[in-house]
Formats: sequence, structure tokens, C-alpha cells
Amino acid sequence: MVASLPGAMTGPADTPTPLIVAVVGATATGKSAVAIQVALELGGEVVNADAMQFYRGMDIGTAKVPVSERHAVPHHQLDVLEVNQDASVARFQAEARADIGRIHARGHRAIVAGGSGLYHRALLDEFSFPATDPAVRAALEARAEDEGPGVLHRELAAIDPEAAAKIPPQNTKRVVRALEIVALTGSVASSLPRHTYAAPTVTVGLAAPYEVLDARIDARVDAMWEAGLVEEVRGLQAKGLREGVTARRAVGYAETLRHLDGEWDAATTRALIAQHTRRLARKQAQWFRPDPRVTWIDAPVDAADVPRATAQALAVIRAADAAAT
Repeated sequence: MVASLPGAMTGPADTPTPLIVAVVGATATGKSAVAIQVALELGGEVVNADAMQFYRGMDIGTAKVPVSERHAVPHHQLDVLEVNQDASVARFQAEARADIGRIHARGHRAIVAGGSGLYHRALLDEFSFPATDPAVRAALEARAEDEGPGVLHRELAAIDPEAAAKIPPQNTKRVVRALEIVALTGSVASSLPRHTYAAPTVTVGLAAPYEVLDARIDARVDAMWEAGLVEEVRGLQAKGLREGVTARRAVGYAETLRHLDGEWDAATTRALIAQHTRRLARKQAQWFRPDPRVTWIDAPVDAADVPRATAQALAVIRAADAAAT
């Protein structure tokens, strides 16, 4: 069942509810910086939609904006999970929609920002989750244990090749869930709802050529390493990072764990983090690009260019506001 957007459809008495603002794009396009500036201009609060920024202590490797640089803009869905907990799209949908309702009830504007496309869709679109059946799931998990996840992944590939292509064979949890959906609904797990907002929204996308993003990502990885990424990951091990299915696979953290195990030296680890981050950026761009509702602007080239990008984003938002009245 689709979680409602409590408070999002109606604002305070006699006050029209503002459009939700979403800022999307690939990693390293400056989404957080632009979202904060937009929030400052519009009296807004930021709702994080980057799944890896849900985790307490995962700061350096996720490029989480420090509190001192948030300019007192309230942020939601940051630091809400421990690293040994799994992220849940359904839970995020319910909690973040409740955040938006409370933001609107305060007469403020909700600014959703982050690069996790599925979380954006779940939060902002008409998006329901297929039912679960503990017995069906337990049977699939038992088969995965007895026969190995590869067998189930091959079955999924025969039924739903699109879903199988997106799920690594070793990710037993996602393979089992995909097969559970097929068993319960008769529909493929890869199907997504049409682009229909659950509440009025305007989406601004930040775009940059891959060669620009690649250089920026390389510089970001170098800065993260120098800022203490290895020490951060070492400290998170004591808090259960290796037990967390979601967190331990995050780009930057997965590679650094293998570095700490002695598998890769520092140079190799940094190169692989950059390579995997570039791959992630391309996947994110490919996720958001087909959405016809996104108005694209040039991403800021550096911190000094954030005001220009913010002004362009505000022009898009104000035009959408005018059209909605």
C-alpha cells in the first residue's frame, strides 16, 4: 500500500501548500550545496534521499555536508541508521513522507536531495510495494542456502532478465526478494510505476559532462583519503560495518575494508574507489535522464559557481510555482 504524504497535500490554514522541490543528478554534481542554498532562499528544509547518508558515522566516504556547513538549514533522513542495519525503501518512504508533512505543516518548503534514484521515486511518485509472504521468503532463503545463490539468480534471469542484470548473483537478499515478488504477484520485479507524482513536485536536475565529473570524482576521492577515510572505516568496523548488508557495500567503504584486510595497497584502493564512483555516477545519470519531468541545468563547476546554479534552479522552481497557482 502506498504510504500517504501526511500534511503534504494541505498546508497551514489559508496557506497554499508549496510544491515539493527535488534536486537530482549524479554524484559530485553539487546537489547538496545547491539544495542548501535553495532552502535558504525559500525557507526550506532538506530531506536526504541518498541511501548511504542514512548511516551514522559514514561521513567522509559519502561526502556528507558537515553540520557547520549546512547554514542552520534543518536536514532530515541523515544519520538515522547504524551501519549494521539495512536500509529499507518502504521504511524510508513512510518516514520521509511524514517528514514532508511536518515540514509543510510548519509552513516551510521541502527540498528533497540525493542521488539514490529508487528512493526518490519511492518518496515522490505513486509507488507501492508488493506484499511479502514469510513462508515464500523462507523457502527461497533455504534454497539459496542449500543450492547457492547462483541457482536462484539463474532462475531470476530466465523470468526477469532486466532485474537479474541489476542484481549481483551474490546479493542473496535482493535475488530472493525479486523471486518472492514474482511468486506473489505474477509480475516481474523490474517493473516500475509510471512517472506520476504522489504530490505536486518540481524536479531540477544538475548535469555535467562525464569528463568533468570524472575529474571531480578523482579529486574528491583524493580529498576523502587525505581527510581520513581509512580511519573512518576502521572505526566503523567496531560498530558492525561488516555485518551491515547495505552499508558495507557502499562505494568507498567496500574497497577500504578490503584494503584493511591487506588485499589491496593504498594506491590500488584509491584507484578502485574512483573507478567505482565513476561507474556509479553513470548509473545515476542514466536513471534520472529518461524522466521527462526533470528540468536540467548545468551543475556548478566549483563552490564559486553554486550561486549561478542556485539562481537557475530557483528560476525553474518559481516558474513551476507560478504555473501551479
